[in-house]
Amino acid sequence: MRRLALFATAAALCAGLTGFAALEHTTNPPSPLAAPPPAADAAHTAPSIGTVVRTLQDHLRRQPADADSWAQLGSAYVEQARLTVDPTLYPKAEAALRRSLKVRPDANTAAQTGMAGLANARHQFTQARTWAEQAVQSNPYAWAAYGALTDALTQLGDDTGAQTAVQRMLDLHPSTASFTRASYTLELQGRTDEATQALQRALEDASSPADQAFCQHYLGELAFNTGKIPQALEHYRKALALDASYTPALAGVARAEAALGRTAQAVTDYQAAIARVPQPQYVLELGELLESLGRTTEAKAQYAVLEAEQKLFTANGVVDDLNLGQYQADHGDPQLAVTLLTAEWGRRHPVQVADALGWALHRAGRDPEALPLAREAGRLGWRDATVRYHRSVIEQTLGDDQAARTDLTAALAANPAFSPLHAPDAQARLARLQGHQ
Repeated sequence: MRRLALFATAAALCAGLTGFAALEHTTNPPSPLAAPPPAADAAHTAPSIGTVVRTLQDHLRRQPADADSWAQLGSAYVEQARLTVDPTLYPKAEAALRRSLKVRPDANTAAQTGMAGLANARHQFTQARTWAEQAVQSNPYAWAAYGALTDALTQLGDDTGAQTAVQRMLDLHPSTASFTRASYTLELQGRTDEATQALQRALEDASSPADQAFCQHYLGELAFNTGKIPQALEHYRKALALDASYTPALAGVARAEAALGRTAQAVTDYQAAIARVPQPQYVLELGELLESLGRTTEAKAQYAVLEAEQKLFTANGVVDDLNLGQYQADHGDPQLAVTLLTAEWGRRHPVQVADALGWALHRAGRDPEALPLAREAGRLGWRDATVRYHRSVIEQTLGDDQAARTDLTAALAANPAFSPLHAPDAQARLARLQGHQ
């Protein structure tokens, strides 16, 4: 199932190992940003991060020249925005971080790292890279800055640079935040067994129930993405047992239930997750599930919520052409999707954008232009079922039935329940193609 890259991106911000010197390299080394891939750098529950914010605010009223506390407050606002899906906190975060930089303009690694994290959250990845590089230059041992740099480079499509950055982070500080990022990079390379090992290392390193829940959740995500649905459900439930307030795990339970055909319970659990935190990904997934069940009026209501959220993000400095373009390609205006995603491709070249633009071009009837991008989306070896499905549809439309059969088979082998809307279509297409052999 396609994931929105927003905040998930605690999954674009949480993310990547032999390419890194292998897991063994980090067992006893000399010796990160909440990422959607994976970064549990803060690993706060909503109440605890609220307490942190209030404590810092009280302190700064008494000590307004404390640059470190202003930097901490700015980063805490970014984390609070991620947990609550409230982008109106981003301007507050920027004001606090810039106040820190005003108080201490030179060698302010904490504020520079915070600005990188804020830029990543807003999907301003070029700015995030610049801030993270400044932080690393200020302090080459600032492991959290390498986390922000990894996130930015991953989203910019600088795969070699991202791998180097996450390896440096692992060397400096093997932790939940670094291992989860390593897992994401490995997953993008199609090295899912090693990605699982990295997440297991992250779980071993996790020192609190919140961190452990975070790791169990992402083990569930990886299991889901590789078609191990019962195992995914088990991981999601373990995460909830560790931290009942961890909403991503509740949404994961709903996703797994839907894949297992328990659609009534899935709808209930999605609604409960959205009532807690209206994460765009959850809203989209519920909409698509309802659409697959023929409940089109309810699905449209969810899509309307998603569109309203996108406007709120844009108003608070989030550049979200990827997610909006993906949504428009499947549920709105494919021509608008092409416009949005062409602009995104002009800014950065990760495999996720290649896939999204290729699919939008297909939906707009421009398959000859779509195919090179669909192939580009597989350049790292990513085994994502949606990516293979998209490519297969484009190939079939262009008359290459053999390539379409290969990619449909691979998509369904990776995850036969990757989408409540597209997995049934993939199965039907493959059956027809096999019947024509």
